[in-house]
Amino acid sequence: MFPGATDEREGIDAAADADRGDANFVVVGAPLDATTTFQPGTRFGPQRIRTFAEPFDDYDHRTDQHFSELGVVDHGDVRAWDDMQEYLDYLTSTLREAVWNDAVPLLLGGEHTVSLAGARAVEPDVFVCLDAHLDLYGAYDGNPLSHAAVTRRILEDVDSVEEAIILGARTGSEAEWERAGADDVTVVPPEDVAGWTPGNRLTDREVYLSLDIDAADPGFAPGTGTTEPFGLEPRELRDVVRTVAPHADGFDAVEVNDRDDGQAAALAAKLVREFVFSHADGVDA
Repeated sequence: MFPGATDEREGIDAAADADRGDANFVVVGAPLDATTTFQPGTRFGPQRIRTFAEPFDDYDHRTDQHFSELGVVDHGDVRAWDDMQEYLDYLTSTLREAVWNDAVPLLLGGEHTVSLAGARAVEPDVFVCLDAHLDLYGAYDGNPLSHAAVTRRILEDVDSVEEAIILGARTGSEAEWERAGADDVTVVPPEDVAGWTPGNRLTDREVYLSLDIDAADPGFAPGTGTTEPFGLEPRELRDVVRTVAPHADGFDAVEVNDRDDGQAAALAAKLVREFVFSHADGVDA
């Protein structure tokens, strides 16, 4: 269970729930590890994120809130199996239940492909993604559901999505960069992320925010499948999450694996909490 959340199997105390206002979040783990192209291990991501969230204080001084009072419920993991399309369909239905109950899904990956299920469930107008990679392949190794094609799938297969904003991307194939030049894609390179603001682009629009942990420089988060140097610093990731969270109707943290001493998982866990505090607070930092 994510620290500070309520285990869904145990229910929510009615008196405590009455104090949570409108803030309600559902954590869902998606340990998919099917198309990783370098270092596997994302199947361990959801549990590692939960584990490395253990030492964080319940209280957030910046927003004057307690995590445990914000109505966060942990659904547990949706166990992955080998039929990816079937798995993504089932995961979508699980996340959609949270959306239909006016909750914000918090998806813990797992490889980045699981973000397709998150976007299908939320049906956003704008997909905002922190990522080292463009993930705009039509298919990778012949697989259109590869983690390297997830942003392309969201743009082209989720009818509601009008545009993607990719923050921190610093690598891609020639074909991907060509696709990134279309009007429905904005790429903000790492050196410009610190000064990035959405302006009014997210106002009165449905938004989904995805955090691929490899957006961080591998010196800060080595526990991921495809590390890419010259990335973002943790504070830059934090500031984007704080800015976008009040507008977002869904969030995921993906591509964490077990090949470090917990740096990637700790950073992902902290950013999940930053999202919850900032969304519940309703104002960006």
